[in-house]
Amino acid sequence: MSPAKKILIVDDEEDITILTEKFLQLENYDTLTCSNGYDALDILKENHQDIDLVLLDIMLPGMSGYEILTQIKSSYPEILVVLFTVKNFYEDFQKAKELGADGYLVKAISGNEIINYIKDILEKKKKKENN
Repeated sequence: MSPAKKILIVDDEEDITILTEKFLQLENYDTLTCSNGYDALDILKENHQDIDLVLLDIMLPGMSGYEILTQIKSSYPEILVVLFTVKNFYEDFQKAKELGADGYLVKAISGNEIINYIKDILEKKKKKENN
């Protein structure tokens, strides 16, 4: 049995973080959480070899999700980054794509949709690695 996939949730809205973490844990994902970019980068520095995916809010205190995305992709390109935000504008989606985001989820979706999206993106990564 392969080890559980580990997901870092970076969001300053505690209710969103708790709910998302519970959904992921019900599907046997290991989770880490933090509420700002500085903590996220510290966690990645210590645990990057174990983290498969970062679920990243755009609007965070101190450092935007875009800035964090850029740093993650330059330091740890193998880690998938899915932006998870209330920002539902084409310009935001395009900017995320240009900066290297692997996915983009709008927070107005159900827990099942989150799980299905994450399963799909992790499966695509696995297939890509096996080819």
